[in-house]
Amino acid sequence: MLTQASNTHALSSVTFHDEHTRNNIPILVTHHDKLENSLLDKQGRTDAPCVEDVYETVLPWWRAAIRARILSSMKRESQILARMQEYIRHPWLDLYFLYSSTLGTHTFFMIGLPLTFFFGYEELGRGLVIVLASGVYVVSFLKDLICSPRPLAPPVTRLTIGTHHLEYGFPSTHSTNSVSMALFVFGYVRHAYIQSTAISSSIYYASCTLLMIYAVTVVFGRLYTGMHSFTDCTVGVFLGVIIWGGYVIMKESFGNWLATAHWIVPLTMIPICLLLVHYHPHPVDDCPCFEDAIAFVSVFLGIALCRWHSVYSGVDERLLSSVMPGPQGTVWTWEDTASWWTLACAKVTVGILVIFVWRIFAKSLLHLVLPPLFRSLASSFDLPHRRFYTPATDYQHMPVESSLRPIPSVIDLPGVLEVSAIRERSALGRSSEVKRRGAKSNNGSPLANGENYSGSELENSNGPSQRKEVKHYDADVLTKVVVYAGIAILASEGLPVTFALLGWGVKPW
Repeated sequence: MLTQASNTHALSSVTFHDEHTRNNIPILVTHHDKLENSLLDKQGRTDAPCVEDVYETVLPWWRAAIRARILSSMKRESQILARMQEYIRHPWLDLYFLYSSTLGTHTFFMIGLPLTFFFGYEELGRGLVIVLASGVYVVSFLKDLICSPRPLAPPVTRLTIGTHHLEYGFPSTHSTNSVSMALFVFGYVRHAYIQSTAISSSIYYASCTLLMIYAVTVVFGRLYTGMHSFTDCTVGVFLGVIIWGGYVIMKESFGNWLATAHWIVPLTMIPICLLLVHYHPHPVDDCPCFEDAIAFVSVFLGIALCRWHSVYSGVDERLLSSVMPGPQGTVWTWEDTASWWTLACAKVTVGILVIFVWRIFAKSLLHLVLPPLFRSLASSFDLPHRRFYTPATDYQHMPVESSLRPIPSVIDLPGVLEVSAIRERSALGRSSEVKRRGAKSNNGSPLANGENYSGSELENSNGPSQRKEVKHYDADVLTKVVVYAGIAILASEGLPVTFALLGWGVKPW
């Protein structure tokens, strides 16, 4: 029962709260945060025995000690953030930082991942995956390791879209992603300006300015929206710089290893990635960080295996370097342009449809095969078990809506918004849709202003607002590994090779 009480960080319903009534912006306030805010002492611990005992009992002493230090700092910073919000919050800024936060999510970048391979930018796509996967895994590892909550609300007013509030706070994933991606793109821009002189000085400096604005917007936005403390963002920025620097240092040697190590590559990469999944820390609460880690480790595995296979089999030179049909000169007619764009749209459409079909087929097949296989192996071996994941010996069939949905949103890489939509009339005079999980009014009842609830998280409008229990199954883990690795294999080699064989080409010119 004590563990159940501690799960309020991830599972508690949320309350609608707005200290600035003129803004009329939907806010998330977790019950767990209220408890922490009222009961934290100077050492960052709680006076409530049940909460303190749960974390100190479940976590090893060194993890609990780190968490206590971060909680102590976070309590002080919450007061600073609250005063900052009191002075600078404005309806326009609320909307700007609220919606610009989507630019720092890994889902935002992963939407464009297949396109880089569909059109022959393999090195760019591979680098994007390595940097993002490294950042997401390291951050999710630390989040589940330390189990530190987000800034206390109240006093902080929290603005959020999606399900990010269900994750732990330290460190900031948005800060890590935005900084690493800004530096990653800067590397390509600087190379084009200095070494190949492909862009002019004005374009170079304009690009650098935009990248700086992007990174500052996302990082400061996490403070403005009350989603992270200064410590969360500082460590996130530091990790982003370190990950990008590590990529720059290891890029050439790792690429050469993939291209020349022959069968050592799959025999090394597959066990390493499976071990990364297996040894991901077990959190105290049911935090979705682990699912993000699975997805990106699997995508990274698929991309690495494809690079090895394309060089080993000769596909890289024979097919992946083919050029899309079209005039090769500098002058294109309207017919040439229309023909090229038609073919490009066909490649994107076919590619996304194939990925959807793969998800449906692989998910259904693995959910049919894996549970009986695990039950059979469990009779002879002690299979690894993860907290919050039901072993196959405890269920007979997996529900259809478990884990990966058959038809995802876009590509449904991590960060899917499985939340309820609530439309609010903002002070700016137009309707804004903010997705929230388990939204309630201050009196504890569902918001009753005629809103439409379109998710599984809220019961009907006549009943109390409750968050349904999230069920995880052991087969979900290996299913996600295979599905996401398969997506990467299809996007980086399978589909480009198919386009080349069909005569559609890969490279745009």
